[in-house]
This record gives sequence, structure tokens and C-alpha cells, in this order.
Amino acid sequence: MEPAILLEMTGISKSFPGVKALDGVDFHLRAGEVHALIGENGAGKSTLIKILTGVHSKDSGVIRLNGQAIAPESSLEAQELGISSIYQELNLIPSLSVAENIFIGREPKSRFGLISWNTVQVQARELLRRAGLKDEIDVTQKLSRFSTSIQQMVAIARAISIDAKVIVMDEATSSLNEKEVQSLFEVVRRLKDSGIAVVFISHRLDELFDICDRMTVLRDGRLVGEYPTLGLTKLVLVSAMIGRDATSIMDSHKQYSEELAQSRDYVCQATHLKSGTKVTDVSLDVKRGEVLGLSGLLGSGRTETAQVLFGDAVAESGEIRLNGERQHFRRPSDAIGKGIGFCPDARSTASFRRCRSSTISRSCCCASSPSGGSSLAKPSARWQPSTSSAWASRRPTSTRRFAI
Repeated sequence: MEPAILLEMTGISKSFPGVKALDGVDFHLRAGEVHALIGENGAGKSTLIKILTGVHSKDSGVIRLNGQAIAPESSLEAQELGISSIYQELNLIPSLSVAENIFIGREPKSRFGLISWNTVQVQARELLRRAGLKDEIDVTQKLSRFSTSIQQMVAIARAISIDAKVIVMDEATSSLNEKEVQSLFEVVRRLKDSGIAVVFISHRLDELFDICDRMTVLRDGRLVGEYPTLGLTKLVLVSAMIGRDATSIMDSHKQYSEELAQSRDYVCQATHLKSGTKVTDVSLDVKRGEVLGLSGLLGSGRTETAQVLFGDAVAESGEIRLNGERQHFRRPSDAIGKGIGFCPDARSTASFRRCRSSTISRSCCCASSPSGGSSLAKPSARWQPSTSSAWASRRPTSTRRFAI
């Protein structure tokens, strides 16, 4: 027998000027389940979650929690109802301690009305233990001193501290490595066993099939369907997300990859790059219209290689060529001027750090190869193993730039 429905969102609609973000969407969440909410960018996932967590108000529809109609008007009100959220960009305060982040605004008080810091610290340690943190940490230290995975645990501990019935995880694994993801999934399974319902949002299909019990697919602000994970295939899921048979896309991708394998139209070539201690002898090339994947373990130099290509680190030896012309990048603005863009792993901080060498509008641009052409880049089947790595995707066939 299936658990009773804990959260029910029925006929949810939301419009912004000129955009119908949600059109009569239904979403049902049962106690003790992990439920994926998925769709392409712009499908309406974030809007639905923001309505649930009180960030946006709905235009129409009904939300029921444990059978009672609710309409949270703020994140605080949603938390008081037992709905907590953990986002890709953690809504924590790095300059405060771990314990302060867990209890901010809800600190235990002494009988004299003062904050009982000893109680705060003792309860913070217990909550982190319940959240699945195996190694005890100093909860009096600033949050900024700890890794992203530890900060995720702090966010989960805060959700547990408010007796959350529903926890929303929006791209919570995007900054974690594989080991950290599996540690997080262990915590999610414990939350599930304790009766807490989890709404899980991710673009990583393998993660969805690993941790989720059911999946709800949105497309263009409308509900496509709700599917049990058991028996569902990736091909069916992707077809539901994009609104057409994914088989034809795969066939097209295979044909394009075969054509690309014969091409010698190189946009970027790097030979025997050396920079610091992590980039020691890296060579790679990227063809026009290609997405090249570089892989390696943490600390192998994947980020550092990308930084050299973007001019954020200087190559001590080796060479970089764009369209056959040798380049000497001394700073990011040099690379941007040649049409190279960079999306760093720590986007919320690293992007603005680089603004010291260029204007914000240039730092936040979608740059591309300076050569002409109009066709979009398509994925390549080619894989370049390397001791250093970074996932990089570019649009190398357009000359236009768009500044934010």
C-alpha cells in the first residue's frame, strides 16, 4: 500500500509579463518518497518550487499539505509549515559559524532571554550527526572554512532542525564530486526512511534513476506526466522532456559525430601546456562544432587547464592557437577579446573575482569563435582522456557576443 499523499498542488498557474510560466500544473508528493521534478530549462520547475516555498504567489490553483490548504507568502512562512529548500547556490552565510547558520533566527534562549550558545553548539553537533556527517567538525568555526559537501550537510541539518516534512533539493549535487554525491544520497535515504518527503531536481539522469521513486516531467509550463522510476527508461524520459522521439536525435548525433571525426577544422589547439604544478604537459584540440570532454580526478588539474586556456593562469611553456594563430593570453580580457568564454565551477564568486581584469559586461558574456558561420554546435562522440580535466562547452560557430 502506497503512503498517503503529503503534498498536493492542483491546477497551479503563474504568469509573468508576456510569459505563461505555469499552466494548470498538478504535482503530488507522498510521505517518505524522493520525487524528481524535471524538464528542460524554462519548463517551469523553478517557478513551481518558488510558489511552494513562498517566493512567488500563484495566480490560481490549490496547495494542500496534510490535507490542509496552504498559501505561503514567504520562505519563513513555508519553513514554519515544514517546507525547507536546499539550492544549488546554498542560502547560507559564509561569515557566520556552522552553528549560527543552523539556528539563525531561531537560537535557543536562556531563561533570561539571552542566546544560549552552549545549547546552540550542542544541538548543532547532534543535528549534523543526524544529517549524516560522519566526522565531527568544530561548529564554532566559520562556514567558509569548510567544503561544499560539508556546507550541504549544514543546510540539511538546518532543514531537520525546523522539523521539515518536505525538503526541496534544487540542483544540490551540481558542485559535488561522485563520492560526495553518494554521501548525500545516503543522507537522502535516511530522510526518506524517517518519513520526510524530498523533491529532487537535477539534470543528471543517472542521479534521478539512482535516488528517485517517481518522476514528474514539465514542458513549457505544462504537466507532461508522472512516472514511476521502476521500469522507466532514459529514452522515454528524454522524449517526454523534449516533446519528440529522442531516438531520431540520437541517430542525428551519431551521424554528426562520424562526420566530425573526419574533420580537420580545428578552432582551438593547445600543445604541451605547463602552468604551476598541476598542468605539466597537456595537449588538446577542439574542432568547430564540437563539445570536447576532459576528465580526471579531483586535483588532477582540470580547472587549472581551463584557467590557462582562458588566460586566468599564464602558460609557462607550450602554445595555444585559435584558428591557426598563436595566442599569448596574459589575462582573461585577452581571451575574451578573442571570443573565449569561461563558466567556472564556483560561478557565484569566481566570475566576479575575474571582473578585476575586465568589465562586468565582458566577464558575463556568451563568447564564441571569431570566425563566421551560423550552425549551432552539436555534441561529439569523441573523448579526450587527460591528466587534467574540465567540462567545457562552447558555441564556436557564431561571431556575436551578448553582454548581460
